[in-house]
Amino acid sequence: MNLGLKDIFRTTLNTLHLDITQNLKYDRLSKQIIKRVLFPNSICIDVGAHKGEILKLFLKSAPDGRHIAFEPIPFLYEELKTKFANRCSIFPFALGDESKETTFQLVKNAPAYSGVLKRKYAIKDPDVEEISVLMTTIDYFLITTEKIRLIKIDVEGGEFAVLKGAEHRLRTDKPYVIFECGLGASEYYGTTPTQVYGFLNDEVNLKISLLDDWLKGKKPLSLDQFCDYYATNKEYYFLAHP
Repeated sequence: MNLGLKDIFRTTLNTLHLDITQNLKYDRLSKQIIKRVLFPNSICIDVGAHKGEILKLFLKSAPDGRHIAFEPIPFLYEELKTKFANRCSIFPFALGDESKETTFQLVKNAPAYSGVLKRKYAIKDPDVEEISVLMTTIDYFLITTEKIRLIKIDVEGGEFAVLKGAEHRLRTDKPYVIFECGLGASEYYGTTPTQVYGFLNDEVNLKISLLDDWLKGKKPLSLDQFCDYYATNKEYYFLAHP
C-alpha cells in the first residue's frame, strides 16, 4: 500500500471510529481533544510534527491561531515548509531540555521511530543513520507573551526532556499537553514514570489523564495508576491538563 493510500485508509478508519490499532485509537482521541479545547485563535505547538497530521487539526480547530512546529528530519522539514507555507511556523530543530548541537538517529526505513537516542524499533532490520541536528527548548525559543493553549509531543522517548525544557511555559500558561510515555522508548532516555508524574503533578501543577478518561470526565490518574500503565504498556499516550 503506497503512502497516499495509507493516509486515506487511516483517515477513513478514524472517521468510522474503527480502532484496529492502538495508534489509530490515539489519533481519534487526540482529534476529539484538539477540537474540544481549542479556540479559533489558540496558539499550539507540535513537537515532532512528522508529516503534519496534527498541524492540520490545529488549523481546522484554530484557523485564526498561530501554530509552531518542530521537525528535525531534513526531508520531512522541507515537506512541511512547502505544505504549510504562510500558515504555520516550521523549524528544523529537535527539542529537549538544553540548547546545543546533538546527534540524531534517523531511521531511514521508518522515520516515525527516529529520535535523539537509539531505542527499541518495532520493525525488522531498521536502517539507522546518525545525523547532526540543532536542539533547543520551548522556554528558550518561544519569546512570545501570548499563552500557549496546547502542545503535542511525540519524540520517541525524549518527551520528558521536552517537558523539562518547557517548565516555565507549563507553569505560567497551563496548556493541555498530549504526550507519549512508555516502555520501548522512554527508558532509553533514563526516564521513569515517577519522574514524569512528579514533574507534571507536583512541580508545574498539571494533572495526568488517559485521553479517553479526560473526554469522559473521569478523575486524573494517581501515581500508582500512571506507573502501572507505564510498566504494562497498556497505554502510552496521555493528556496533561489543568
